[in-house]
Amino acid sequence: MIRAYKFLLRPTVRQTVALSEMLRDHCSLYNGALQERRDAYRHTSKTTVRYGDQSAQLKEIRAFDSERQGRWSFSSQQATLRRLDKAFAAFFKRVKAGLTPGYPRFKGTGHFDTVIFPKDGDGCRWDSAPHDPQTRVRLQGVGHVRVHRHRAVKGRVKTIGVKREGNRWYVVLACDDVPAELLPDTGALVGIDMGVTHFLTTSDGEHVANPRFLEAAADDLAEAQRHLATFPKRARRHTKAHRAAARKVAQIHQKIRRQRLDHAHKTALTLVRDHDVIAHERLNTAGMTRAPKPKPDPEQPGAFLPNGAAAKTSLTRSILDAGWGVFLAILANKAESAGRTVIAVDPRNTSRTCPSCGHTAKESRATQAKFECVRCRFAANADHVGATNVLNRAGLVLCDVA
Repeated sequence: MIRAYKFLLRPTVRQTVALSEMLRDHCSLYNGALQERRDAYRHTSKTTVRYGDQSAQLKEIRAFDSERQGRWSFSSQQATLRRLDKAFAAFFKRVKAGLTPGYPRFKGTGHFDTVIFPKDGDGCRWDSAPHDPQTRVRLQGVGHVRVHRHRAVKGRVKTIGVKREGNRWYVVLACDDVPAELLPDTGALVGIDMGVTHFLTTSDGEHVANPRFLEAAADDLAEAQRHLATFPKRARRHTKAHRAAARKVAQIHQKIRRQRLDHAHKTALTLVRDHDVIAHERLNTAGMTRAPKPKPDPEQPGAFLPNGAAAKTSLTRSILDAGWGVFLAILANKAESAGRTVIAVDPRNTSRTCPSCGHTAKESRATQAKFECVRCRFAANADHVGATNVLNRAGLVLCDVA
């Protein structure tokens, strides 16, 4: 299996400065390569500059600017150019598909936060023994940086990434040949129904509370954002006060993200430990949170009809705060490592179908929490009904496979 490990770095003050300079110089390389592609297309009869052409120029660039570009790993700079090449490939793919193209943009120093080293031992080295508490990662131009390794790294380290999140630095290891840690069979099967009132409900009738981390931090976040908005445009990015205000907003968002990830990991681990088969709905979170398209008013040019965007805002915010997509991805990874089975089923009418008689009707969903079948009068919690139907559909999938 392929797995990623993310560890907190503990650099010295001098190493922190070097890490920031590494990001700055890789960002400059990315923007310079993007500018070259734009100029070649605009001024040279739409000539296309590819990754191979720009990679071949790296040796000259490093020799010309030895104090900045020459001090960093050659392979990490190639990875930065590949990142730009992938951005253009995705752009042309969207153009051909008729989607909104989204031309690659120049990166500001605050938005370029990752440097990738494609191979362990080439410009970087992961220095770690299984039981050595003094774990370090060696980075060319930075030195040996201490790592807070909170768990053992298994498998073979393939790529190493250095990432900045706010004022913290992390190392991300992509490992291959990671062995599975199989758990003993329990003989239990469960279906789960994702929601916003409850984070999830199982087919056993158990509710997992929705922590609503964003809602809990809404007042502090709003105050920090109001303070940030008080700075005039001419003072932005030029004063310590503005940078401190922006850092405060970022810290609140980072805390919310860490809380959400922690809750998702713990909930998924509980499900994986207690069940052999876990079934869930195949949710299109991006479609569910997409803003409705505007509806032009045919009778009044320039005016628009109501499209329900305001009413949907609260639901969209709740879905994104719950983090369904993150949770389901974590659940799938933990299940694969433990030898468990995860089945995604069609979500249509799971909360409108009676698990007793099989009748499907919109009217059976009396309220958000109450289900009462209009045919057989079976009554139960609507989320519990949805989880039961998810489990029943997963059973049909298992029968077809067998």
